[in-house]
Amino acid sequence: MRSTIFVCFNRPRTLQEITVKRTFQPNNRRRSKKHGFRARMADRAGRKVLRSRRLKGRNKLSA
Repeated sequence: MRSTIFVCFNRPRTLQEITVKRTFQPNNRRRSKKHGFRARMADRAGRKVLRSRRLKGRNKLSA
């Protein structure tokens, strides 16, 4: 979703110039590399996260 900022200075601006890009740009590969199951299993703290999510009964353990 993009939001627009209306600025009135000395020259008219195009819609492309005043459109602001959102900060979250999804990338599934990057997400799974950082938050995925294999990334969790590779680290001691990550295994602890998986264990606590299993104990809590989460259906989804990782991204």
